[in-house]
Amino acid sequence: QVQLVESGGGLVQPGGSLSLSCSLSSGILSSWGLAWFRQAPGKGREFVASVRWSSGTSLYANSVKGRFIISRDRGNKMTNLQMNSLRIDDTAVYYCAAGPAPIDSTSGVRYWGQGTQVTVSS
Repeated sequence: QVQLVESGGGLVQPGGSLSLSCSLSSGILSSWGLAWFRQAPGKGREFVASVRWSSGTSLYANSVKGRFIISRDRGNKMTNLQMNSLRIDDTAVYYCAAGPAPIDSTSGVRYWGQGTQVTVSS
């Protein structure tokens, strides 16, 4: 059992930046990856980005490509999501996830965090 705890959500103006972090209670298999998903009010949970635990290779949704950067820190058992050039439609609850790599949909997730709210508003 792996527990994931997100932090770093909050309120930011359009065009601003925000960084999310996710801490793991234990290590994961080298064949696994970590990912971020988001869910806006009234919508389904959608893939944002993922990173392979072993190689650090990343994958992004088209909607965030070029604006968000995912990374992982194996020593501290963490993943971070740096979000730049934020838009109003980035507003959502953001969830950290873990599962066999590559993760690009909810079907590949084995563990979820509790979520952290990100609100982009002027």
